[in-house]
Amino acid sequence: MAHFTKATSLRDWMNQRLAVDTVRRVMATEYWIPKNINFLWAMGVILTILFTLLLVSGIFLLMYYKPDVNLAFDSVNYTIMTEVEFGWLWRHIHGVAASVVFLIIYIHMFTGIYYGSYKKGREMIWISGMLLFVTFSAEAFSGYMLPWGQMSYWAGMVITNLFAGGSLHADGLVEWIRGDYVPAQAFLNRFFMLHVLLLPLAILGLIGLHFAALRIPHVNNQDGEEIDFEAEAAKYKAGDKAGSKVIAFANDFMSKDMMVVGIYLIFFFYLVFFHYDFAMDPVNFDPADGLKTPAHIYPEWYFLWSYEILRPFPTDPGLVAFGFAQVIFMLLPFLDRSPNTVPASRRGAFNIWFWVLLIDMIILTAMGKLPPEGIFSTIGLVAAITFIVLWILLPIITKKEKVL
Repeated sequence: MAHFTKATSLRDWMNQRLAVDTVRRVMATEYWIPKNINFLWAMGVILTILFTLLLVSGIFLLMYYKPDVNLAFDSVNYTIMTEVEFGWLWRHIHGVAASVVFLIIYIHMFTGIYYGSYKKGREMIWISGMLLFVTFSAEAFSGYMLPWGQMSYWAGMVITNLFAGGSLHADGLVEWIRGDYVPAQAFLNRFFMLHVLLLPLAILGLIGLHFAALRIPHVNNQDGEEIDFEAEAAKYKAGDKAGSKVIAFANDFMSKDMMVVGIYLIFFFYLVFFHYDFAMDPVNFDPADGLKTPAHIYPEWYFLWSYEILRPFPTDPGLVAFGFAQVIFMLLPFLDRSPNTVPASRRGAFNIWFWVLLIDMIILTAMGKLPPEGIFSTIGLVAAITFIVLWILLPIITKKEKVL
């Protein structure tokens, strides 16, 4: 049985029961971060703050939202936007955060690829991060259904049709997901439950896994230098902070992070107050109408690259290509056969691969918003094929990479 003594203070009482000082030491004051990193390493903290903003704003919106196909549109566009005091502000914060969070995720993701932060020993950091990306994507899609506008309805129709599997004709699976033959009340109920309960819980769990995965191999650095964290931490604790190659997560690293967060929040609230419309599709300000198909159906900007990989091909090859795009990033630690954990700029062919991939995904995103006609269709097809070929070539070019 645990031994308890008479507490001398509230802190001592808490320590005997929750080991708060031990938790603080393990997770903060003696969690060591390399000095040679730049502002891109602050994206994780920004994502945590964004998720918090989404949770808080979502709770306020939930107070007035009505998950009913006859009331949902009005509850969002009239009740919340015009009748609830500062309802418009919470909706703007939620909408902008839901969009900008993916910009930060992509920056975070490509920073990890550029600096090799998925290499041997850090595979679980990458895999947990990609699971977070997938879960955030599902959360964003389910939230996009809730206003029950025209684009919400038809995007839901198109995306759920993908589960028919093309020539497999798994229409029963599609009807099971929707709870009906077409998106209707059962469909809205299910996506409402996913958005407000199940997926946020999954995200919270995955955030915990992601931070836990960071604890053992520690954070990578921008030079790819192998650091003896125990020896460098001993220097730091002995008072040689200038000579140590590491700093404590709290409060040294966090103070630098907060400066980047402050700059980001200026940008964020500028969008909230002056350009919130970029996160809200004009078509979605029309009520859902199952008898009136929009001239051009497309997802939000953060899904456009994968949508464009699906679109240029016939149904079955398109679904295969789309599925390939959804899982291939998860396999990156195993496809990169190079032993080098250094920035892409020092890795020859991989550096070219990285920049071609980034540019190709930007092109796919641009083409995904445009109608698949004429030259746009051709560019989209070439970009989709390029994406697939790049991933097929990755094991080959990294296998031949010289050891640095």
